[in-house]
Amino acid sequence: MSVRLVGDEPGIIGVLDLQGGVHEHLEHLERLGLPYKRVKQASDFADLAGLIIPGGESTCLARLLTIFDLKDVILQHHSRGMKIWGTCAGAILLADKVVGEKAFLGLIDMEIERNGFGSQLDSFKSEAFIGAVSEEPVPLTFIRAPKILRAGEDVHVLLRMDDYIAAAENDRILVTVFHPELTGSLAFHRYFALKCGLNPTAEKSSAADSVWKNVSWMKLARIAS
Repeated sequence: MSVRLVGDEPGIIGVLDLQGGVHEHLEHLERLGLPYKRVKQASDFADLAGLIIPGGESTCLARLLTIFDLKDVILQHHSRGMKIWGTCAGAILLADKVVGEKAFLGLIDMEIERNGFGSQLDSFKSEAFIGAVSEEPVPLTFIRAPKILRAGEDVHVLLRMDDYIAAAENDRILVTVFHPELTGSLAFHRYFALKCGLNPTAEKSSAADSVWKNVSWMKLARIAS
């Protein structure tokens, strides 16, 4: 796949492949023409410009990262410059304050509350204009989503909705409480790639998004099996 690196950073985006929505993220990266790989063990981190921690179940993900001794590996590679994007459960793992719980990675100054909207039945879809990410409205899918209640001074809020923050970032961390990988939009994956110093080969227009079907990722699930 053709990709231009900015500077001398490694050129691959990894998706943490322990639990959660892995294939959907991989499919979006593939559509952008970006080099990607599944990340399961310490050696998989060596050449990563960025890591996506997918949505799933934050307690389960934290337990698996501990079992496989990957917590310190993530922290070490983040300290050398690897960018990280956490969606939903991934955002919970990245926060330095979690309501009623102990923080796990603590890499972004914010307070987050698990299941901020209620149960699975309270999942919903919406859309919003996020100027830093896209010139067009971005579709949003919330599934048992957390709420970001507060962000620190060094954290830039990308999207605020009602009484909570839905997307934010600092210089090396991106968090979204919703699931961009469950929509046809490539906007957030493109934005994260640029944050990692990569230039996606797919055009910036929405034309690349229009061909997407909500089962497109299944081909990657079949390959994995």
